[in-house]
Amino acid sequence: MFMENKTTEFKREYVDDIKNTIVAFANCDGGTLYIGVNDDGTVCGVDNVDDTMLRVTNVVRDAVRPDITMFVECRNDMMAEKPVVSVIVQRGTARPYYLHGKGIRPEGVYVRQGASTVPATDAAILNMIKETGGDSYEAARSLDQNLTFHKAADFFKKREMEFRKNQMRTLHLIGEDNMYTNLAFLLSDQCTHMINLAVFEGSKKSVFKDRRELSGSLLEQLEEAFDYIDRYNRTRAEFSGLDRLDMRDYPPEAIREALLNAIVHRDYSFSGATLISIFDDRIEFVTIGGLVKGITLDDVNLGVSVLRNQNLANIFYRLRLIEAYGTGILKINECYGDYSVKPVIETTNNAFKITLPNTNFHEEEQKLQNSSKIGGSTSVTKKQERIDVVIALCRKKGFVIRSDVEMALGVSQSTAILLLRELTNDGILIKKGKTKNLRYYENK
Repeated sequence: MFMENKTTEFKREYVDDIKNTIVAFANCDGGTLYIGVNDDGTVCGVDNVDDTMLRVTNVVRDAVRPDITMFVECRNDMMAEKPVVSVIVQRGTARPYYLHGKGIRPEGVYVRQGASTVPATDAAILNMIKETGGDSYEAARSLDQNLTFHKAADFFKKREMEFRKNQMRTLHLIGEDNMYTNLAFLLSDQCTHMINLAVFEGSKKSVFKDRRELSGSLLEQLEEAFDYIDRYNRTRAEFSGLDRLDMRDYPPEAIREALLNAIVHRDYSFSGATLISIFDDRIEFVTIGGLVKGITLDDVNLGVSVLRNQNLANIFYRLRLIEAYGTGILKINECYGDYSVKPVIETTNNAFKITLPNTNFHEEEQKLQNSSKIGGSTSVTKKQERIDVVIALCRKKGFVIRSDVEMALGVSQSTAILLLRELTNDGILIKKGKTKNLRYYENK
């Protein structure tokens, strides 16, 4: 008996939802759609065969993506001496196929479940993408094909590089199936992978001072993240004779390399954000995705580079953001070559963390520790003088804030923070409020 099953579907006449069935056949094991056959298998025939075949071929061409025409045959058959339109669909090689107006999501991607056509699950869609595109995230087809590239185009223009369809194909933003890849998604204005930045009071994650969430094109995120961090990379001035020496809390080149490392080497198959945490004494960059299999931390410190995102790294290289593969960690360590404090790199199976120490903070801390050592009577006296000034100012004003101490003593921000922290730990001052409203009162 002629019956509907996973590879057979009946339609009494042409209806718009036959495109759902064609998509489902192409995404599964193929099948044949018969137009002019009732649900019970009896043949009723088609009144206008030519018109029906034209409508089928039009909907296959216009409504289904990627192009599926080469996998579909539409022909006029005779069944029970009546004309029937047979639409024979093969399993496609560029799955998942989807409805142009719906996109690569359950309402646009269909599969066969027994004799029924049903929306595919998210897991089924991802499995089809993986089977078609391989294990590489950046090479797989993007779930979102409605992408724009305004920010990326501006970035390429500033670097005097072309960014048109031909260049996008060369850079692997457009795949062989003429569809946008996940790499294109990463550079698009619609990119949902984020960088979360946070500034904390002190050296613990207990009090927020500021935070920022970045999304959109990774190129835009790179610029915005660097500018944000640079705002907190303060300058300390010292004098050597008549010469003024300006020293940043963090070597800008080290920040740049740590940020590039976090973006280029991240595992984007996970949805969690890249985390950048700014403390008084350090900056932490935490990236999802541990070391590539077979590579150790010792290998990385030697300059060995095995790229998780080869095509993304190539784009950054062409944009002159990366000078050579595998030199980022080496450059970071070189930036701290003349300092007593050094960067720290930690890894787990699923994360990579770079900690950059605040060079000015640690130098001031070392000076304060040296001044408090027994036997340094002059230094002890100077420290007590500073304490007396802070207490006197506190009694006069009722309270003090960090900037008061900086101005009264003529010291840097790091020194003021360390002195106030020590006075608070010793019970001389009491800290009240948070962030911008943080004040220090005498403990009477």
